[in-house]
Amino acid sequence: MHHDSKKLLFQKLLTIALLSGSFITSFAQRTPKLLKQPGYYHMEIGDIDIIALSDGTIPQDLPRLLTNIKPGQVEKLTGLNFQEPIVEASVNAYLFELAGKLILVDAGTSELYGPSLGHLPASLARAGYKPEDVNAVLITHIHTDHTGGLMDGDRRVFPNAAVYVSKQEYDFWLTPENYTKASKEMKPYFEQAILKMMPYIKAGKVKTFTYGNEIFPGVLPVASPGHTPGHSFYQVSSKGEKIMFWGDILHSAAVQFSDPDVTIVYDVDPKAAARARKQAFSEAAKGKYWIAADHLSFPGIGHIRPNGKGYSWFPVNYTSTGVGQ
Repeated sequence: MHHDSKKLLFQKLLTIALLSGSFITSFAQRTPKLLKQPGYYHMEIGDIDIIALSDGTIPQDLPRLLTNIKPGQVEKLTGLNFQEPIVEASVNAYLFELAGKLILVDAGTSELYGPSLGHLPASLARAGYKPEDVNAVLITHIHTDHTGGLMDGDRRVFPNAAVYVSKQEYDFWLTPENYTKASKEMKPYFEQAILKMMPYIKAGKVKTFTYGNEIFPGVLPVASPGHTPGHSFYQVSSKGEKIMFWGDILHSAAVQFSDPDVTIVYDVDPKAAARARKQAFSEAAKGKYWIAADHLSFPGIGHIRPNGKGYSWFPVNYTSTGVGQ
């Protein structure tokens, strides 16, 4: 496609996204009760202060959303974990300072999913920072519970930040031909990607990467395709310690740690997502390093270890000497 034709199609898609009222609603299944929470949590990895930031929570109807699962398995596993099948899913982001830069991993949702989400800016303020302090936003993938918070209406929330995303992810969501070929169900994802990413693209603030090299000293992107084609982990290391920011490698600790083959309707490639999850679980358990995931119960940080068929989850509150605020 000619460059000018692509530009015109992008402009058309951006207009569609701005006008569309068809934002994805499967994320929310009922109206949650709003409860006050602290919104941030500190811990240390070597010399690095890791701050988990809460964007809020949203109910997820797991029997409707999880796939490749036996009848009754959700109810059994959630029950064993003292949960209901409809659970409050956290939406987390992570902040740290390294190499003279303030770096944010994922950006929350902004207005897209209702009043129980969109609280990342407030959590950031409570932790003592302003959005303009952020120098870099590392995007695990371009779903808008991770990129929605890049924009507040037509305003870039992080005006001084470069946005980093894998080239595979960028090409998948922001190539006009892919939008044209997408199913009716998938098109809103593309429209939202354009809505939230295009202002940064126009400002020259989006930087794509391929795998194999550090983005900053001590920050290594790791390929983890499946949930989306260019889904990335980010490995951060300091003084022999390591944490891996997992993004959306799993959505239910109760179910998917017990059975990593269970997938979810949000996966673009469910089989690849299951493979990536099993590899991630195996490597984290073997390496005994910290992991942080965007939809594990806040603050979403902990360790895992093998447990027969599946894995046991030990959240930071259980294992860490870090102090929560």
